Amino acid sequence: MIDVHYWPTPNGWKVTIMLEETGLPYTVVPVDIGGGDQFTAGFLRISPNNRMPAIVDHDPIGGGAPLSIFESGAILEYLADKTGQFLPASGPGRYKVLQWVHWQMANLGPMMGNANHFKNYAKNLTDKPEQLEYGTRRFVGEVDRLSGVMDAQLSVNEYLAGPDYSIADMVSWPWAFLLPRLIDENVLEPFPNLKRWIDLVGARPAVDKGRKVGRELGDRKLTEAEEKERRALLFNQTNDKVRAAREAAVKAAS
Repeated sequence: MIDVHYWPTPNGWKVTIMLEETGLPYTVVPVDIGGGDQFTAGFLRISPNNRMPAIVDHDPIGGGAPLSIFESGAILEYLADKTGQFLPASGPGRYKVLQWVHWQMANLGPMMGNANHFKNYAKNLTDKPEQLEYGTRRFVGEVDRLSGVMDAQLSVNEYLAGPDYSIADMVSWPWAFLLPRLIDENVLEPFPNLKRWIDLVGARPAVDKGRKVGRELGDRKLTEAEEKERRALLFNQTNDKVRAAREAAVKAAS
């Protein structure tokens, strides 16, 4: 059994989609990132970067004690190796997939996250909206560039890493799927190949099921004060703010 420490976000969806695709049994352990669950000592022991998702595999590759893994790209690579699915075991095909996995982790996810922050959230955090113009332009522009990179790749490949569906698609789709919602409803018009791929991957039953896991967790209606408190927790994290949680985790593990 695999425990998935999870909240319904694009990064969380990557893991539940992979688990649904492979058929591995799993249980969801909610990590309310707006409520501070990611700073608890127990969670920091398995995810020292205080970010979800993370997994604990109670039947790990090679046997032995339960294995914890954080970072969604590393989790998908591990699950692919565990099941022998969606990632070639060796050779050029493996590295074609992994380069796109790393591309997403370093590019599409962070840039879309920043674009979403400046475009949709930061206006609620400042009384000087003119200060947001450069950040919005910078990150929305980078998302446009990355959409072009995907569109070009998909103009000559059915899937991101070639002719076969792989973890490269699973790791990228949850963010690409949100382009119209987070950036602009017409954002895909210049990118027909990207739109074709989003629709193709989204039509897979396991993708649809994985994306809907824990949907009810994020549906709770919040008061304005609760919303403000959650935004402050999510967007004002510093070393000083998480130091106590890290020290508590180390103490609990000793």
